[in-house]
Amino acid sequence: MLLPFFQPETVEAGIDEAGRGCYAGPVFAAAVILPAGFCHPLLNDSKQLKETDRNLLRPIIEREAVGWHVQAVDEATIDRINILQATYQAMHGAVAGLQTKPQLLLVDGNRFRPYAGIAHQCVVKGDATYASIAAASVLAKTHRDEYMYRLHEQYPQYGWLQNKGYGTLQHRQAIARYGLCPHHRKSFRLLPVQGSLPL
Repeated sequence: MLLPFFQPETVEAGIDEAGRGCYAGPVFAAAVILPAGFCHPLLNDSKQLKETDRNLLRPIIEREAVGWHVQAVDEATIDRINILQATYQAMHGAVAGLQTKPQLLLVDGNRFRPYAGIAHQCVVKGDATYASIAAASVLAKTHRDEYMYRLHEQYPQYGWLQNKGYGTLQHRQAIARYGLCPHHRKSFRLLPVQGSLPL
């Protein structure tokens, strides 16, 4: 059972990211402020949900939320400033885009770069603990998947329809065979030692 809030009578925004460990594509972050009493039986950490359930929840969250925003930071920025700083940038962009200013940020994970003027609380496994973080995880994941599906149409050889840019064997074999495309993160170690990957 997800908790409805961290502090009662506080405007809280849940924050989560998607795609931090991917080989290709942007990192996405979402910030969501849920109304008091919001509850949906399917809502959970997006990684624990089927894709059909995430896609069902997305419009409900976007319709019912007091405020929500999704922000992406592209591969070039990730390569320039590193994935951790790019993730913080995406999270800050998501907060900046909220229609309502929160009083507290509930951030999934154990690290966060403070956002000026708003207190924050990091929560390990927060997407399985607080409803607002779970909602943010659903939006970040579904928006990023949708983006990767569009990229798949341009670069079908990498199998992004299935792997969403993560470093699966299928994806790594495609990189070994076809090389990198403009959407790969060049600062990541994308292949093992040459000759050790079966084609």
